[in-house]
Amino acid sequence: MVDDIYKAFVDAINNVFKLVLNISDISVHSSEEFTCDGEIDIAVGIVGELQGEVLYRFPVTTSLSMVNIMSGMEFEDVDIFVTSAISEIANIISGNVLTSLSDDMQKYDILDILPPVQSRPDDSKAYEIESSCRVSTSIGEVFLKIGLNPA
Repeated sequence: MVDDIYKAFVDAINNVFKLVLNISDISVHSSEEFTCDGEIDIAVGIVGELQGEVLYRFPVTTSLSMVNIMSGMEFEDVDIFVTSAISEIANIISGNVLTSLSDDMQKYDILDILPPVQSRPDDSKAYEIESSCRVSTSIGEVFLKIGLNPA
């Protein structure tokens, strides 16, 4: 089950980055090596047969590059527009994952996502299904942490 969920997230990241950002050079690595000086942390809650959250950690430089590509405008600092655009990327990826898990893989019938929120990681929560990875692209890295429990 963990492998199916992890694969669904990696596939969704690949698809969304290709379609929205026109980035196809994506590689996935162990999350143990992920470090950054500043980041935007976006949490997307999952409810239904699985409950928990997915945390996306976007370094500032990666975030600014993503929003520059999406909007065609240059941004040098994180503001509400940048945070909103990064939240939408996390929302699109999460929505694609749930569609994959419920429709394509037919693993779950009832899954939904909550609106993305800017949130710091909460390592005090315990999850039965936990996975994380670091995604590398030509514009930077993104960290993904999945924490879910069966309902």
